[in-house]
Amino acid sequence: MARWVNWYFNGLKILAVFFLLVMLVLVFGNVVLRYGFNTGISVSEELSRWAFVWLTFTGAIVVLRERQHMNVDAALRKMPPLAQRACLWASQLLMLMCSMLFFWGSFQQVEINIHTPSPATGLSLRLFYGAGMVFGFCASLIHLYEMYRLARGAGLPEPPCDDTGTPH
Repeated sequence: MARWVNWYFNGLKILAVFFLLVMLVLVFGNVVLRYGFNTGISVSEELSRWAFVWLTFTGAIVVLRERQHMNVDAALRKMPPLAQRACLWASQLLMLMCSMLFFWGSFQQVEINIHTPSPATGLSLRLFYGAGMVFGFCASLIHLYEMYRLARGAGLPEPPCDDTGTPH
């Protein structure tokens, strides 16, 4: 199972790189065409915006899974382990609720815009709002897994170390 999960997240990383390359090629190509040849790619602005949205959400999923998101744990580190676990569990629960709300709101936007074409490409706007659904679903699963880890005793922050690497 862990192998499939790792494949999935490696695929998300590759997808994020793909979206970044799409943005780079479309924006740079459009700039060169506009300033060098007085022409341009009419759909580049819209497609690069969509690639940016998908890049942002796929990157957020990867960062959330790798626990690389920004956090401030100065107060948490001063608490006893039981209080740390309770605070972390409560924060995961709140983030789970936010992720589920994000999924639900994106789902509603997909339903509303399912037959609405985008201005430049004519693609359905459900593809645009689908990024929020993918993020909300994946983030919810990640938060549930983190809550499971906390319940089993894993996931507490490491004790702070001094310059030599020994815990205080």
